[in-house]
Amino acid sequence: MPPPMKSFLHQYGFRGKIVIPFNTNAGYGPGSTFDTVREFCPQSKVLQGFSTRGGVERDGELLAIKDGRAEEVRKAVDKWLRTIGMLKESVSQQQ
Repeated sequence: MPPPMKSFLHQYGFRGKIVIPFNTNAGYGPGSTFDTVREFCPQSKVLQGFSTRGGVERDGELLAIKDGRAEEVRKAVDKWLRTIGMLKESVSQQQ
């Protein structure tokens, strides 16, 4: 987790709040990011996090999530939000 995010979490603490961590990456996954969120928000309810791979610039794939990949990620986010109880019906059903 980048130091500015650690500072932000440490400064505000989010006591009594629900924290929903998410991460985009270049293929390395979230690492210890979600554990770090729990560590810096001990008096919060930290829900299951979500991580998705963006692109790897060295492979000619920009970090932007677009085209067919954007639809895949949208579906994955929709499923994750339903899993953690933050979305009652799928986004595609609302459209």
